[in-house]
Amino acid sequence: MKTLYLECNMGAAGDMLVAALLELHENPQDFLKRLNCIGIPGVDVTAERSAKCGITGTHVAVNISTHHHDHHHNDYHGVEHLIGHLKISDSVKKKVLDVYKIIADAESHVHGVPVSQIHFHEVGEMDAIADITGVCMLMEELAPELVLASPVNTGSGQVRCAHGILPVPAPATARILQGVPMYSDEIKGELCTPTGAALLKYFAKEFRSMPVMSVAKLGYGMGKKDFEKANCVRAYIGNSDGAGGEVAELVCNLDDMTPEAVAFAQQLLLQEGALDVYTAPVVMKKGRSGLIFTCMCNIAEKDKMLSLIFKHTSTLGVREYTCRRYTLQKEQKEVQTKLGAVRVKTSNGFGIAKYKPEYEDIARIAREQNLSVQDVINKIAIDTRVFYITSK
Repeated sequence: MKTLYLECNMGAAGDMLVAALLELHENPQDFLKRLNCIGIPGVDVTAERSAKCGITGTHVAVNISTHHHDHHHNDYHGVEHLIGHLKISDSVKKKVLDVYKIIADAESHVHGVPVSQIHFHEVGEMDAIADITGVCMLMEELAPELVLASPVNTGSGQVRCAHGILPVPAPATARILQGVPMYSDEIKGELCTPTGAALLKYFAKEFRSMPVMSVAKLGYGMGKKDFEKANCVRAYIGNSDGAGGEVAELVCNLDDMTPEAVAFAQQLLLQEGALDVYTAPVVMKKGRSGLIFTCMCNIAEKDKMLSLIFKHTSTLGVREYTCRRYTLQKEQKEVQTKLGAVRVKTSNGFGIAKYKPEYEDIARIAREQNLSVQDVINKIAIDTRVFYITSK
C-alpha cells in the first residue's frame, strides 16, 4: 500500500513538514502557485534550496505583507471564519479545522479557559494558517493510504513565547504529544512546535520505526536554525505490505467477578482506546471456573490500561507480553444501494482485499423493511461489491 513515513529525529514544525511533503510532489511550483491563490490574506509562500550539514533540501518561507500583521484571527472563531472562506475543498477545510481543534484543546487545558476564549498567538498568525493548510492540501494530493512517523525529538531547555519563557517542549506541545513516543536529547532549543505536533498527531496512524517499504521518493524539509545535527524532517513515500508494529498484551486471571462487572471493565477499556479486549474460560486451582482477561493496546497506552485493569477488575497482578502485529489498512465509505445507504468497511494489504457491510446498517434496514438480516445482505451484495471493485 502507498505509505508515507515521516522521520522526526529533529522534531517537526509546520514549515518543515510543508517543505518535506513538497519535495514529494510531482509539481512543486504549480502547488505553491495554487497555495498562494487560496485566499490567505497577505500571504506569499516561497520555497528555496537549503543545506544543513551537507544535506540539500527545501526551506519554505511564508512572507506576510506588513499591513496584515494583525490579530484578527487569533481566536478560534476567527480561525474558523478564515478557513471557511478559503478556496480549498471541503475535505481540506475539515482537516485544517480538525488540526486547529487539537491545538485549541491543548491550549484550553494548559491555560484553564474554554476553547472559545483561547488566543492562539503564534499559531493563529497567517504563517501558521498557511503551514497547516499547505500540509493538509499536500496530504490530500499525495494521497498516502498509510501515514507513519518516528518517535518525536522535542529538544530541551527553554523557549520564549507570547506568555514568557517556558520549558521545552512547550506546555501545549507536551499536551498534544501525550500518548506519542517522544524524547529529548542534548540539543538545546524547541525542535517540535505546537503546529508540528498537531499535524503529526492528526495524520500519523502510528509512531514507530520505519516499516519494510519500497521507497519511491524522499523529501527533506529544512528548518530555520542550524545545529550540529541536520535540522530537517525527512519524508519517505513508497509501498509497504501493510501496517506492522508492536503492541502490548496485558493478561490476568479472574475468578471472583460477576459477568456484568467483567463486561463493564471490558467496555470501559475499549472506550479508553484499547485495540481489543477479550476473555476466555479456564478452570483454575481447586476446580474453580475462571476467565483469562486480555487487553491489547498500543505500547504508548500500556500504563493507562494497566491502571484501568487494576481499578476495574479484582486482579492483583497483570502479565505483559510484547507482540509484533500486522494489520490490513482499513477504510470505511458510505454506499448507496437499492435498499438505502450502507457503510462498507474495506481492508487492503499483503496482496489481499476484503470488504464487509456495516452490521448496524444491515440491521437498521432489516427492521425498517421487515426483512431478515440475510435477505438484506443478499440484496445489497451486488451494489456493495460493485462499489468495492470500482473504488480500487
